[in-house]
Amino acid sequence: MPATDQRAQQWPALMARAQAGDRAAYNQLLKAMVPAIRALVCKKIRDEALVDDVIQETLLAIHRVRHTYDPQRPILPWVAAITAARTIDALRQHGRRQEVQDEEVLQSQPAAGADTAADADILSGYLETLPLRQREIVESVHLREQSLAQAAAETHQSLSAVKSLLHRAMVNLRKYGRGHHEKS
Repeated sequence: MPATDQRAQQWPALMARAQAGDRAAYNQLLKAMVPAIRALVCKKIRDEALVDDVIQETLLAIHRVRHTYDPQRPILPWVAAITAARTIDALRQHGRRQEVQDEEVLQSQPAAGADTAADADILSGYLETLPLRQREIVESVHLREQSLAQAAAETHQSLSAVKSLLHRAMVNLRKYGRGHHEKS
């Protein structure tokens, strides 16, 4: 039996005591759960700061729903389900933040209707650093102002493929932009 499973055998009794109002048992339980929660989160997330955020969110969720746990049932699957839900929420939110960051990168770059030839050259230089498929998606979505669905239809790709290409393009543009600014 894995070490986590052995330690988790004590958790139902601690949870029952916590549900009865024993604060010391509750604190002991939460501290004991952290390594198991961390191990579950680290299977899906590599960013240490995001892992810590998910652990905190998971502990808060456990706190909010602790009254629903039945001490006669296995606790590890209950904790794993809560952890999985918080992990998915964090990944979704992180994806949304990434989309906002992607938009900020493009807004900080010269616009398609750049006023000067120098600005147009810089934009062209940025786009030329991208692989062809990524460049096509950036041009469709940001220069021709197509929706993601329109870009997907035009390029005969799924919406998720277009989102993935656009995200990778933004990451590449960010890297190129940093390198370009450091050389200037």
